Amino acid sequence: MNGYAKVQRADPCVMELVSRLAGEPWTDRPASVHPVLSAVARAAHDHSSPAGRRELLPLAPQFMNTSAAGFEHSARLVALCVSTALASGELTGDELHRLAAAHRTALHLLGSERRPGGAARFWLPVLGEPFYRTFVATEHAAEAVAVTARAASDVQLRSLVKQCLAACVSSTP
Repeated sequence: MNGYAKVQRADPCVMELVSRLAGEPWTDRPASVHPVLSAVARAAHDHSSPAGRRELLPLAPQFMNTSAAGFEHSARLVALCVSTALASGELTGDELHRLAAAHRTALHLLGSERRPGGAARFWLPVLGEPFYRTFVATEHAAEAVAVTARAASDVQLRSLVKQCLAACVSSTP
């Protein structure tokens, strides 16, 4: 938790605004938003300028009611964020290794890859979707946004958030 969750500020992050719009307690992790989508929005907020942060706020209503369960949403968001980060060319060797494994796992979950990447081949069959959605995918997406942000402008980060929103909404039943 970021410490701001207890205090309502005049300049909320987009997730805090969503929590208010949804009638939830003031938090940057609203229950009505998919956890990976929420991680993407928080990372974009953290890596944007003050003006870029304000530009994310009008997107708040689009985040509501995106919390559908299932591997597809999480994997689709991770694949999108990691693909963007890999295309940025701003990766260290460790980041490249981790994000490539994250990408293989996401593609595996989407049915495009035979075997998940990295350690996922061990924990995925045991811990399953809730663990992936809540912990693993959120970390992969947040790291990918942070890597992307090194070479991206506020406009490009906002565009990535919009692409993630579109991917999440388009796969909602």
